[in-house]
Amino acid sequence: MAEEKINVIIIEDDEDAANIYKQFTDQMERFHVVATASTGEQALQILKVIQPQLLLLDVFLPDMNGIDLLREIRKQYRGIDVILITAANDTKTVSEAIHGGAFGYLVKPVIVDKLIATLREYEVFRGQLHQEPVVNQEKIDVYFRKNQQSSVVSESPKVAYPKGIDKHTLKLVRTATQKMQGSQSADELSRMVGISYSTMRRYLEYLVSLEEIEVEIIYGSVGRPERKYKRVAK
Repeated sequence: MAEEKINVIIIEDDEDAANIYKQFTDQMERFHVVATASTGEQALQILKVIQPQLLLLDVFLPDMNGIDLLREIRKQYRGIDVILITAANDTKTVSEAIHGGAFGYLVKPVIVDKLIATLREYEVFRGQLHQEPVVNQEKIDVYFRKNQQSSVVSESPKVAYPKGIDKHTLKLVRTATQKMQGSQSADELSRMVGISYSTMRRYLEYLVSLEEIEVEIIYGSVGRPERKYKRVAK
């Protein structure tokens, strides 16, 4: 019998970020993104129709604070787990996330490998919790996250590249980033290499996760902040 899919809803107002989370989440065998929402109100309306096992939730939404949304979800849908993805790294928000029962907390810009590791950690946690009707104190400590990191690392096989990362394309992108003068956008680099914007963005975020390049957020006078990439200073 096939293992149950872990359905996911992404609540994120940055369309590019939401697409990246969806792409890498869907590439994991047991995960399936069933919907995305760009506001808290959209999310609440979707939850009236479908309740997933997991939410990937931004804190800074256009219509409400993600922590407030987390509390509201806890009132109405106690069986849904939440991983927060946010630029907020102040202790007050982190504390409120813990008190709200969030499973994980990822700080933007999100390192793709960290996102994948957190989802894998959740998969292991969920699988173990539903397999055993009775557990001892050692297992309980793992469930309460005292020793989860070592538990997951020991059970998760290492792979050369995550799904969606081809070594030949990666070599082309690496070569382009090594020639960068200052910071450049994914659009500029995609034209240089001759691949699509979405593909370039995926590979750049992967290189960010390896700390080979870094993200620079450029705030203009109008519109969304622009993400640019530059080589990490050695």
